[in-house]
Amino acid sequence: GTIAGAALNRIGDFNPQAMANTVWAFATAGVAAETLFEAIARAAVNRIGDFEPQAMANTVWAFATAGVAAEALFGTIAGAAVNRIGYFSPQDLANTAWAFACVGWNERGLFTVLGSAMLGRFSELNDTQKSQLYLVTVYVQTEWPHLEFPLSAHLQSLRAAYTGQESTPSRFQREV
Repeated sequence: GTIAGAALNRIGDFNPQAMANTVWAFATAGVAAETLFEAIARAAVNRIGDFEPQAMANTVWAFATAGVAAEALFGTIAGAAVNRIGYFSPQDLANTAWAFACVGWNERGLFTVLGSAMLGRFSELNDTQKSQLYLVTVYVQTEWPHLEFPLSAHLQSLRAAYTGQESTPSRFQREV
């Protein structure tokens, strides 16, 4: 589309929030713009130190929702998230964990850090976030059955939130 083309030509002018907002908008609208996503992934990797936690969370959420693989971006954000985990809101934590589970991220250390951070803020989570975290917990328990994932103790509460939510599957989920 013409909007994606215009954005692609101006990525050099985008600050981290504009990058996150752009991919979020395309993913939310369900509009395919893989070339734009790939360009934003490259730009974001180079500027990750300027990203606020919400921008990091929204960016990986958008890539997972749109089904655009960006391993370098996810790896860079994984490292930045671990280093800045204390600044993530409950929504940032849930969106980040969900996105990494959706893309099949294979580094359990990230999930352990995210799970521990969410465990400390469990009472702040709403049902949408708990629903996301149910999927994350199932993913972690499937991938690493012997790992003591911090949120496993709340599986019943997470499942109840999940079964009570209407969900919109990501492109990755639809393709499974």
